[in-house]
Parts: sequence; structure tokens; C-alpha cells
Amino acid sequence: MATSLLNLYSITINENFMKEPYTLTMTEAAKMLKEGTLTSVELTKACLDQIKKQEPEIHAFITVTEDLAISQAQAADKRIKTEKNVTPLTGIPYSMKDVYNVKNVLTTAGSNMLRDYISPYSATVYKKLNDAGAVLLGKTNCDPFGFGASTEHSAFGPTKNPHDPTRVPGGSSGGSGAAVVYGGGLFSIAEDTGGSIRCPAACCGVVGLKPTYGRVSRYGAIAFASSFDSMGPIAKTCEDTALIMECIAGKDPKDATSSSRDVPSYSMHINDTIKGKTIGIPHEYFGEGLDPQISTALQEAQKSFESLGCTLKPVSLPSTEFAIPTYYIIGTSEASSNLARYDGIRYGYKKEAADWSDYMTNVRTAGFSNPEELRRIMLGTYTLSAGYADKYYKKAQGVRALLRRDFERVFNDIDVILTPTMPVLPFKLGEKLDDPLQLWLIDAYTAAINPSGLPALSTPVHKKNSLPIGMQLIAPHFREALLLNFGHVFEKSWNMNQ
Repeated sequence: MATSLLNLYSITINENFMKEPYTLTMTEAAKMLKEGTLTSVELTKACLDQIKKQEPEIHAFITVTEDLAISQAQAADKRIKTEKNVTPLTGIPYSMKDVYNVKNVLTTAGSNMLRDYISPYSATVYKKLNDAGAVLLGKTNCDPFGFGASTEHSAFGPTKNPHDPTRVPGGSSGGSGAAVVYGGGLFSIAEDTGGSIRCPAACCGVVGLKPTYGRVSRYGAIAFASSFDSMGPIAKTCEDTALIMECIAGKDPKDATSSSRDVPSYSMHINDTIKGKTIGIPHEYFGEGLDPQISTALQEAQKSFESLGCTLKPVSLPSTEFAIPTYYIIGTSEASSNLARYDGIRYGYKKEAADWSDYMTNVRTAGFSNPEELRRIMLGTYTLSAGYADKYYKKAQGVRALLRRDFERVFNDIDVILTPTMPVLPFKLGEKLDDPLQLWLIDAYTAAINPSGLPALSTPVHKKNSLPIGMQLIAPHFREALLLNFGHVFEKSWNMNQ
């Protein structure tokens, strides 16, 4: 049985009653590093020890970069000591979902196709974190190429939920969510195509931000659906999330889809009052299929916002019922196109064959060995094929515009939208594997956001000793600071009252 969360977040009894280093928030750790009461090497070793203790059961990591982490921590300590170029992330250990390339480190995307791929270059997000002095502990487990909502499809085995190892941690970035919960780093960088940051954040009881499309560079991240993919953090608090965003957001000349808008100080106004703000409550997100425990938790969250001076307003997003088919038609089409490059010639899985046709068949059959990979490639290829592209793909693009217009109309009268993150609680491992449609429907409340390009935040609303529940807040494009303000103020109020 995995160590309980009560033990994971235990207090070491000493004269200062100091927390175990791996339980600190990023903000708490940065303060201690600056004061000299903790070193980055000590913090990093504490996290690495947690990884060694928890990994045999939880399996949040595919690769642990212990030597690199110690080296980066030593460099961070020197940087802090000299007080040169110190940032809020200097010396802070973290993980990255295994879709991000890091030079000379294994990058698998959770798939057999890239089981042995050592990247020759690094993603822009990693470079920014490295420049800031953050410490990489390793690469986290995920559904292959982001294809899943439970991290059960990984070629390297499933990740388990640290709150209850019989249950899933969400997906596709389940390893990132689990690692943050048990102390395998103080934050993680994940990726969200239809909920892959928000889903594990909700299932693991942490904070996850899907930024506006183009707010964070996609360069060096292995693509699922290029017009949906968003890069963002999973962390313990909204305050930590704001500081991470200040590091990773911004224009990148290597990514033509990245935005040239100035990056605001996400942390500057995080404590501002939200009194007088209006929150939209869309009835489409609170109907049939929503677990009663989640419904109750969200009702209590709404009351909490009212006590903070917010006005709740019923709104309608009528195109919501088409979000799942739109997301999966466009998403699988782009996935099929992106994955066509994997032929085992320059990189990826290789398998001997007598002729070219057999070679391609052998490589792609063995490399894309998970049924979910095959399902999405085949569906995407079908919807892009002659005679069907107009019938499915082009129609889906038209509905995508309707989804976006729904949100734009609603945001004329409100500040943010509040919904559940997930329709169900973290479910048992294997419970839905034989019913792929049920797994696809897990994205019911998150899938509309990516086609619309909007930012969305998942923050915990569960009570102590219960399974995690996530609340989703959605804002207009490039209003991440507003989301983090709402999330932070709510977080403080909610935690005080639980």
C-alpha cells in the first residue's frame, strides 16, 4: 500500500517544526533558499528520495535525471549565494511531461515508437526554465502522444493516483499530477490538448493551468494536435503557477504560433479583491452525467465566491453538446497528420523487413502498439480522406467557430465562467479501458476550451480525506492573470473553511 497523504505531508518534529522539504510550495521553498535556511541540493535530494520511495508503486516518472538534477542544484546554490540572476524558480526542483525534448535525455511521449529516442535538442520551455535556474528531476509518464485521460495507455505502464493507488491520476499528464502530489518536484510542466493538464490536476487535487493557445511556445514539444496543444504548469498553488507562467510565457521566434503580446506580471495582482466580479454558471455543464459529489462541491464553491462578493449569473453555451465530436474529429485528424512522420528511418522504432511495404507495416504496427494510438490514427486518417473531409473535418471546423463565438458572447457580460473540471471522480484502474467512448467522454467539460483557444484553470474543491475534485475557471483570451487572481483568492478562502 502506498504511503498515505497524511504521511506524505508529514511534519518533521524538530525545534522549528519545519516541513519536509518536498512538501513545500515553490514560494515557501524560494523564501528559504533566499534566506539560506535550505539549499537547492538539500531540497533536490529530498525530492529524489521521495521519487525512490514512491515510484515502485505510483510510477509517475519514465526517466529520472538524478545526475543532471544534482549538477543543476549545485549551480543554483552558487547562483543564490552570489545573488546574481536569481529568479523565483532558481533552485526549485521540477519535472516535465515526457513530450518535451531535453537534449541528451530520453524522450518517449509514452509510446513504443520513441522508446529509445534520445533528443538532440531542447524545447524552448526547458531552456527558459534552465536559464531561470530551475532543477530538472526527470520526465513524467503520460498516455502516448497525449492520447488519453487516465495515463493507462502508456507503453511504460500506468501511473497510479497517490491519494488512492487503485485509481487513475487522470491524463494524459497523469505522471505530472502524481509527481507534484507526492513530492517528486514542487511543480511540473505538462501539456493540454483537450484537458491533459486540467484532468490530472483535478484527479490529483492540485492546480493546473491551460494557457491561451500561443501564450507558451510549443517548440520542442512533441505534437498531438497542433492547433489545440497548449503548454502549461501543474503546481501546488495558484501563486506558484503565476510565478512559473512569468518564466515560460512569451514570444518564441522558433514557434510561429506563439503570441507576441507582452507577458504581464501574473503574480502582481494575484491578491486583488474579486468583489463585484461576475461569474457565469453554464447550465450545460451541470446536467446529466455529473457525479453528485462533484455537483455538491461545486455548489459549495459557488457559495464561497458569493461570500467573497461575486455575483453568479446563469449563462448558456448552446454549442457545448458538439464539443466532444468537434474536438475528436479535428484532434484525430491533426494527430494522424503529425504521426505520419514516424517511419523509423531517421529516428523512432526500427524493424527489419524484406521490402519497403513490409518495413513500414512492421515499424508502425510495432511502434504504435496501443489500441488508443491505432484508434486515433485510423479515425483521423478516415476523416481527412477523399469524400469524407468535407463531411466531417470541414464541418467540425465550422462548429469550432460556433464554440468560440459562444464564449465570446458570454464574456460580454461576465468576467469568468465556472464549471466542474471532470464529470466523475477518479475512477478505478482498468474500469473504463474496455469502453473507449466512456474514456473519451471524460473530456466533456474540458474539450471545448482547446478548440476555442481559451485559458482555463483547474483548482481543488474537495474536502479533507475525500477523493480529489476540481473546479474549472475559464477566462477570455490572454486573461490568465484574472484566472489566477480568482483561483488564489478562492484558494485562501476555501482552505480556511475546510
